[in-house]
Amino acid sequence: MELDVDNREAIRQSHYPDFSELGYQVIRELGRNQLEGRITYLAQVCKSHQQVVIKEFNFASMSVDWSGLKTYEREIEILQQLDHPRIPRYIDSFEMPDHFYLVEEYKNAPSLGLQRSFSPEEVKQIALSILEILVYLQQRSDPIIHRDIKPENILVDEYLNAYLVDFDLARVEGVKVAFSSFASGTPGFMPPEEQFGHTLTQASDLYSLGITLICLLTDTSSIDVCQLIDHRYRINFQKLFPQLNPRFKSWLTKLVKCKCKYRYANASLALKALKAIQVTGGNNNIYPLFTAINLRQTIAVVCLAMIGMMAIATTTLLIFQQGGIAQQQGVESRE
Repeated sequence: MELDVDNREAIRQSHYPDFSELGYQVIRELGRNQLEGRITYLAQVCKSHQQVVIKEFNFASMSVDWSGLKTYEREIEILQQLDHPRIPRYIDSFEMPDHFYLVEEYKNAPSLGLQRSFSPEEVKQIALSILEILVYLQQRSDPIIHRDIKPENILVDEYLNAYLVDFDLARVEGVKVAFSSFASGTPGFMPPEEQFGHTLTQASDLYSLGITLICLLTDTSSIDVCQLIDHRYRINFQKLFPQLNPRFKSWLTKLVKCKCKYRYANASLALKALKAIQVTGGNNNIYPLFTAINLRQTIAVVCLAMIGMMAIATTTLLIFQQGGIAQQQGVESRE
């Protein structure tokens, strides 16, 4: 005999951790990272029915490196300092045998890691929204570098508002990173300076954002992102984006420059530049018009110059003619 819906739901939930004594009830699993030993659950507060996210860190599955066991502590430390409507708030944390749990505010928006298609104009809106968050992080008295910007760590709602999550790799700018933490981001999205152990700057997150936007524009999944980048960290923009406005391609190209000194220095400058840029059309249609206008202007100038030269030549000829007549009259009068 088949189980009814309520019984099936009860059996399914019985496989989830029991947090009832702590005031939480798991609703469903949101995702898991087997490599890092992390599972994310959607849960609710028993008393208020407020929905929250509970992240489970499995000590047994994590790296033996002590810094790996402390990732949750870094995330808590960072989140407790932040107060932004599009960054999930830290709510609570607790320990159980072999596990640590972090409770955060729940944002009802799907991850960009899911296969979703966006128009270039929508990608621009998402970029503006993420840049606003980065501006907040970078303009703090102790600027924060996220270090793991990628589609999976960005949630986007139906209004194209972006939310930045997963701050377990985040660092305060200028704080020395342990050697074992080098290259801790996601392959393909890490800026070159991180892979080579160089100092990270506010331009480092911009590189990761640029690669993320390229994935959205080309419908490329995170696991395939390396197919877009050659061994010199270069991307063939002309081949990938022939339909985009040249100014937008130039903006995007600057975000993913291999050397950070050639990128925008910070999110504020990148945001200001993007606001004034049209994503498609624009320059492609206007350029021939400007070319035609400039050609007509050039022809007009040349014509005016020729008319002026002809006028000067005519005037000079008249002067010579008048001079000749006057000279002839003088000779006749002397005779």
